[in-house]
Amino acid sequence: MKITGILLSFILAVVVSLSSLRAEEKSVPDNPQPFEVWLADLKQEALEQGISPGTLETAFTNVAPIPKIIELDRRQPEFTQTYAQYISRRVSPTRIAKGREKISEFSGLLSPVAQSMGVQERFIAAIWGMETNYGSYTGGYSVIAALTTLAYDMRRPTYFRKELLRALKILDEGHISPEDMKGSWAGAMGQGQFMPSSFYSYAYDFDQDGRKDIWVNESDVFASIANYLKRHGWREDQTWGREVTLPEDVDGLWEKVQQTGKIKSCRRALKDHSKQLSLDEWKALGVKSKFGGDLPDVGERPFKASLVMPAGKDGPAYLTYENFRSILRYNCSNFYALGVSLLADELR
Repeated sequence: MKITGILLSFILAVVVSLSSLRAEEKSVPDNPQPFEVWLADLKQEALEQGISPGTLETAFTNVAPIPKIIELDRRQPEFTQTYAQYISRRVSPTRIAKGREKISEFSGLLSPVAQSMGVQERFIAAIWGMETNYGSYTGGYSVIAALTTLAYDMRRPTYFRKELLRALKILDEGHISPEDMKGSWAGAMGQGQFMPSSFYSYAYDFDQDGRKDIWVNESDVFASIANYLKRHGWREDQTWGREVTLPEDVDGLWEKVQQTGKIKSCRRALKDHSKQLSLDEWKALGVKSKFGGDLPDVGERPFKASLVMPAGKDGPAYLTYENFRSILRYNCSNFYALGVSLLADELR
């Protein structure tokens, strides 16, 4: 049957309308409980946790579920960038140049923070650069509105309800005002992009003014990032790892070093790593430095390293040390941790 232009246009319009309706349906929270009833229950729980009525009244003024956030949460894409694409965009000449400028600009704050916290300046700056482009973009969503939306929705209500209650406690303690508490659509806050629970565990009042200001106060921002790494095992006397050259028989090498034990944390990233061996053991297996020389002699500071090939056996290979695992605790992604590490090397 021949389809006329008018009929074809009608069919296309129906398809578009149905697609729009489906998208609109997906942007509606799944919670069968009316929002007002749910919010009243949430406020009661907050009061029982000691949060003041005044804070709750101010925080929830004109707050309602945001359909855009539900849409973003529903359609989070699979990570499709290749390793080379990811690194070229995040460790770009522009970001490297800006990072060097920022280290110079904030040296009066970065240096004392690095010395006090035991984390090298370049790694603090690299995470700062990766998370918010050195504080230039921290997200434009109200953290309370974003977390309220996700807590009311039914995909991960328990997690986001806990984060929302902690965000309210942050307000109640006076660390930030509701109108200035901005972040990502998922509720990550400030220049280091901390979730409220991470704020409570790792945010640091470096200037001792009684507030942990990870939004505007760079000394608190830097110290909080450093404290996060330090609390997850960072060693100031080590770097993150290094790019290496592998022997010709990469498959044979991998058969010898692939891990067989249970991965205790960050499985999403560490499942692609080898087991951890000493540098002497890697030397014995024929692994060389990036330019073909011997791996460094660590002398009295022996440590373990694991091998990762983020682009497969035909791409670059890296031996990663314990500090790399500290970066993975910030974001459990090999691409992210390598981006931070390589950016830090450029900022050295």
